Amino acid sequence: MDLVVQSPRHPAVGETILGGEFHTFPGGKGANQAVAASRLGARVRMIGRVGADNFGEALLLALKNDGVDTQYISRDPTTATGVALITVSAAGKNTIVVAPGANAQLSIQDLEAAGAAFQTAQILVTQLESPLPVIKRAVELAQQYGVKTILNPAPSQPLEARLLEQIDYLIPNEHELALLSGSADLKIGIGKLQQLGVKNLIVTLGESGVTVVQGRKSHHLPAFKVEAVDTTAAGDAFIGAFAVALSQGLDVFQAARWGNAAGALAATLPGAQPSLPNRNALEELVARRS
Repeated sequence: MDLVVQSPRHPAVGETILGGEFHTFPGGKGANQAVAASRLGARVRMIGRVGADNFGEALLLALKNDGVDTQYISRDPTTATGVALITVSAAGKNTIVVAPGANAQLSIQDLEAAGAAFQTAQILVTQLESPLPVIKRAVELAQQYGVKTILNPAPSQPLEARLLEQIDYLIPNEHELALLSGSADLKIGIGKLQQLGVKNLIVTLGESGVTVVQGRKSHHLPAFKVEAVDTTAAGDAFIGAFAVALSQGLDVFQAARWGNAAGALAATLPGAQPSLPNRNALEELVARRS
């Protein structure tokens, strides 16, 4: 659950400032990406864990209302539902601290119990708010069943080359790219990840758009120009739209354009899941020139 406070700016270390309105919004990277894909027309199943508390109940209800299959989301009687503490500045920029809670207890056993979900899937979408051993096993299952894999390596942490080379589409932002590659230089970072075996690298650049690298092909797609209100979940909107586009046969560059449009639309509204666009809004923006 996202606990969001509006603030004129982000406070300095040790500083207390007065904020504005406070809201709670359904969130979590995995859930945001699942809802993003579902609103754009995909059939989505989610694997995860929430607490046996009010937040957990609200999150499950929100997912169901958006058409996400929640049969593989378990309730943990001993650990609270995860929360994200989010500060949104007047410029629409955010800072986020995540307390994973029950989702950190997601296990390989939970994953194995959801094995049937892999048999009919086209694409596995995952990120690093779930435990790394579970993500590794999910990627193995995806390969076993011929399912394409997307990894959004956020929140950022070092990853083994073995995992990176197994991923079909790696989608980091600039900070995550720097941590994974060891270089803050975009071009050098991209080159290092390619040397580690990354097949398709899509680097999201916020208001600067996205750089897509596939083998020797590299292309920068500018962002769609919008008036940003809250950038929370813009990256998740990108992931969901990118996955849906791939599932419908679009190439990686076309899929990134869908992602750009979804991310831009999400930034125009407050909150995480409430800001995620529907198919009509996405297609209307994609039809325009960025």
